[in-house]
Amino acid sequence: MSEWTIGIIGGSGLYEIDALEDAQWIAVDTPWGPPSDELLIGRIEGVKFVFLPRHGRGHRIPPSQVNARANIDALKRAGCTDLVAISAIGSLQEELEPGRFVVVDQFIDRTFAREKSFFGPGLVAHVSMADPVCPRLSSLAAAAAESAGAKVSKGGTYLAMEGPQFSSRAESELYRAWGCDVIGMTAMPEAKLAREAELPYALVGMVTDYDCWRVGVEAVEVSAVIAQLMANADLGRKLVVELARALPAERSPSPIDTNLDTALITAPGARDPAMLAKLDAVCRRMLQR
Repeated sequence: MSEWTIGIIGGSGLYEIDALEDAQWIAVDTPWGPPSDELLIGRIEGVKFVFLPRHGRGHRIPPSQVNARANIDALKRAGCTDLVAISAIGSLQEELEPGRFVVVDQFIDRTFAREKSFFGPGLVAHVSMADPVCPRLSSLAAAAAESAGAKVSKGGTYLAMEGPQFSSRAESELYRAWGCDVIGMTAMPEAKLAREAELPYALVGMVTDYDCWRVGVEAVEVSAVIAQLMANADLGRKLVVELARALPAERSPSPIDTNLDTALITAPGARDPAMLAKLDAVCRRMLQR
C-alpha cells in the first residue's frame, strides 16, 4: 500500500488548478527535451497532485508539437503514481452533446508525426494496449465528474487525429463508420507513453462540439469551441477536487505498476547504456532490481 500522487494533464482551457494548496510551479528537466510547461505541485484534501498544462499556459503549443515523451517523463520524475488526462474533444455521436464528459476506454490512433515510444534501438519493448486505460482510475474519475455536476458517459472510443485542422466531412463519416464516439488531437501517443512508464492512465473527454458529420449544420468553428471549453474547464477543476475527496486513503497496487515485467525484450547484456540512462525515470523500477 502507498500514497497517491495524481498527475493531472490539463487540455484546452484547463491551464491551472486553483484548489491546490501550497502550490508551486517547478521546472523539471528530462532527457527527451522540455515538457510543455513547469509542473504545478500542491495538495488537495491531503492528496498530492502534480498538474501539467498540455499545451502550456496560454495555449502556446499545437497538438503535433506537444512533447508527450517529455511530459510523461516529467510527471514520472515528479513521483506520480497515476495520471488523469482532462481533454477537449469533439463528438461523433448525437447523444454525446456539447458539455457532456466522456470517460473513454478505447483509442484508435491516426496520428503520424509524433514520437510514440520511449524505447528504440538499444532497448526494445512491446507493451500491450489492448485495454489502454486503467479501469480503477477511470471509475474514480467518472464518479468525480458526476459529483462535480457533469453529465457523464462511461466508455467510448476516442479517434486520435493529427490535426491541427479539423476533420473533413468524409473523414468524420469514416470515423463514425468505424464505431468511434469522440475525436481529439492529443490522447495519442500520451496514453501509450503512460503505459510504457507504468503509470495507470484515465482520460476524461469534455465535449466542446459536434464534429462535422451532421448534415445541414455548420462546421466546427474555433469561437464556439472556446466558449464551450471554458464552461467545461470549470467543471474539470471541480472534478479534480471531487477526485481528491473520493480517493481511498491508501493506494493498493495496480497491475499496470509492473507492466514492464513482460514488455522488455532486449537481453540485459545487449542493452545500450546510453538508452538506459535516458530511461532512468521511465524504467526506474526495473533498473533498481
